[in-house]
Amino acid sequence: MTLKELEQQLLALNPNEKVQVIQLLAQSLGSNWQGIEKTPRVCGGEARITKTRIPVWVLVEAQRLGYSDSDLLISYPTITATDLANAWMYAKAHPDEIELAIERNEVA
Repeated sequence: MTLKELEQQLLALNPNEKVQVIQLLAQSLGSNWQGIEKTPRVCGGEARITKTRIPVWVLVEAQRLGYSDSDLLISYPTITATDLANAWMYAKAHPDEIELAIERNEVA
C-alpha cells in the first residue's frame, strides 16, 4: 500500500474512526498505551488492563475461542467496554507480542 492510498482510506473514515486512528498512532509512537500497562513482576510483565491482572493475550485468546465482548464483560466484571477497546487496539498494534504470549502460555 502506498502512502497516497493510505491517505485516501484515512480521509474516507468517519470522525470516530479517525479519532481511533489518531489514538493508535499517538500510542504507537511511545510506550504509553491508554488503559494498558506492563509491570515486570505482574502477570509476567505481559501487557494487561490497567489496575488489573488481566493480560491482553488472555482476552485475545478468549475472543478467538468465540467469546463476545459481552461475554468477556460478564466474565471479567472489573473491566469496561473501553478497557476491551484499548486491549483490541493494543493487540492489533502488537500482534507478534500477543502471539508469543499465547504460545508461551499454551506450552506452560
